[in-house]
Formats: sequence, structure tokens, C-alpha cells
Amino acid sequence: MMKLGRYLKKLKNSYKDNQGAFTFYIILRVLVLLTLIRNIITRNYESAAICILVLILFLIPAFLEDVMDVSIPPVFRGIIFAFIFAAEILGEVNHYYARIPGWDTMLHTINGFLFAAVGFSLVYLLNRGSKNINLTPFYLTLVAFCFSMTIGVLWEFFECGMDLLFNVDMQKDFIVQQFGTITLDPAQNGAVVLVKDITRTVIETGSGETYVIDGGYLDIGILDTMKDLLVNLIGAVVFSAIGYVSLKTSKQSKIAENLMIKPKS
Repeated sequence: MMKLGRYLKKLKNSYKDNQGAFTFYIILRVLVLLTLIRNIITRNYESAAICILVLILFLIPAFLEDVMDVSIPPVFRGIIFAFIFAAEILGEVNHYYARIPGWDTMLHTINGFLFAAVGFSLVYLLNRGSKNINLTPFYLTLVAFCFSMTIGVLWEFFECGMDLLFNVDMQKDFIVQQFGTITLDPAQNGAVVLVKDITRTVIETGSGETYVIDGGYLDIGILDTMKDLLVNLIGAVVFSAIGYVSLKTSKQSKIAENLMIKPKS
């Protein structure tokens, strides 16, 4: 692990290089620490653990820069920190996922964009530093796009696994008014039965509990997963297009310049 002295030196250098990004980083850390103290006082230890995890995640970019001998642009670092804060502190601890419609969708879109940038940077560094590999702009962009989508799929696997093992509902539910199914086909011949105009669903458990869902039928995560992958795809396509144009025209765009990991000069 990176020694504390070296890490503090990196923070000092970051302040000299980009005062705005460093200030933003410090503000987020202070907000996380205040949230941690609040949750310890209220004995919400699960949320406190999330705060500690976020503080650890904030150290990873500097650690990766040291280990991989690369430079992460201040803007990209700031977006990563903001994404972590929005997903864990605002989303999980402060329950923005439930309180603000579209919060999860927004983050998955940004996730697709960011991981396309990461994939693009990694393959670009490999392509640039190897004598045996010379990918065209199209294939380099394709690999970056596939990298982003793979991360998105793996995250959905993780959400599904957490829901099945710990019943945490990371795959958010949707209320739908109709669905097609072959399970209700009385002849069991695979014919699709369309159940539509659903206004109310009643769930009865073996323990005698009853749950009433007004407005339709509860879809447990399938639509959420598809929606997340779709917006991840949109984010990945947007950055892949930016990266492709930058390579094809040999004109580095301002967006690509601020989001691409580079070797240290």
C-alpha cells in the first residue's frame, strides 16, 4: 500500500496542479465524515460502514496512479468522486434512490459513460505502448464500448445476487398493468396468455400475511435491469463516439482530453 507520507505529498501536488478539483475533493471528504459522525451518533452502523467504504474508495485513484504510473485528469477524478458520493452517500445513506425518481437511471447512464472512458484509456495506453498491437480507431472504440457494457452486466449480476442472498432489493421493483405469460395457459401448450388492465394484486403468504398492491402487478427487477443496461449502453455509445472521432480526426476533443487516463510524462 502507498505510504501515508507519499499520499499526503500527492494531495499537496494535486492542490498545486488544480486548486478547484482539490477543493472539491476536500469538500466531499468533509461531507462524508460529517455523515459518518451523524450515523454513529444515531447508531445507524450499516450507513456508517458505507461512509467508511466511501472514504476508502476516495483513495483508489491516487493509489492507481502510483501503481500503474499513469495520470488521471483532475476533471475525471472529480467526476469519479462525485459519482461515488452520489451513489453511496446520497443514494444509499440518504435514500435518494427511493426519494428521487430517475436517480438510479441517471447514475447508470453516467456509469456507462465513465467506464467507456476507462476502457478507452486502458486500451489506448496498451495500443500506444506496444509494438505488437496496433488497433484501428474502430476496434479500439469497440473494445472500450464492450468494456463498459461488460461492467454494466457484471453489476446487474451483483445486484441480482444481493437480492437473492440478502433480500435487499437492489433491483428496484416496477408496477406494471399487463404482462404476457405461458404459465397461465390451461392447455400447457406454450400459448401466451395476455393479462392486461391489472388494477390490483393481492399476495397471500404461508404465514397468513396479506399484501395488497394497488395499481397493477409487481415486477421484481426485470424491467429495472433492462432499463439500467439500456442507459448504460447510451452512456457507453456517447463516449465511444467522442473517442472515435478524436482518434479518427487526430483532434483531441476537450471532453476526451479531460476524461482520458494518460501515462505520466
